[in-house]
Amino acid sequence: MEDSEKKAPSVIDRYFTRWYRTDLKGKVCEDHCILQHSNRICVITLAETHPILQNGRKIKNINYQISDGCSRLKNKVSGKSKRGGQFLTEFAPLCRITCTDEQEYTIFSCIRGRLLEVNEAILNKPDLLLEKPSTEGYIAVILPKFEESKSITEGLLTREQYEEVLMKRNQQESLAEINLHFEAADC
Repeated sequence: MEDSEKKAPSVIDRYFTRWYRTDLKGKVCEDHCILQHSNRICVITLAETHPILQNGRKIKNINYQISDGCSRLKNKVSGKSKRGGQFLTEFAPLCRITCTDEQEYTIFSCIRGRLLEVNEAILNKPDLLLEKPSTEGYIAVILPKFEESKSITEGLLTREQYEEVLMKRNQQESLAEINLHFEAADC
């Protein structure tokens, strides 16, 4: 294939802007990706660096039951203005995912808005979350308030900023490995 023939952008790349929230609740590498459409709708997904997507992990369970009285599965919206959706703050839990190694991860909404839907398909086929996290394996869809739609990206990182964070993490990991090597050599 010639250089002039470029691969067509995906639907995600064409119609959505990627935003990132890193180290959620102080947990290193638990990064989330928010795909924002021009119509304000935001799709919450796992960032490619999230621990769930690393080291060949397998998912044991996905649970949208947040507490005894709150299940994201019971969210019902109706009408053009999507009335009735659960209102979420940016740190509202959407679901909990347990991997086969018993590690549990809480996935957060990352933005304020009304919950339009959760992805029930990943309950029946959790591998969608691992294989296609940005498309069929998404977590939830949220609609920010109209008056907040411009400000929802405050505190989120652009793709370029996110890549800078990843570079810094890699540098820190490399330095830590070098230090361990020198400490082991001192023994």
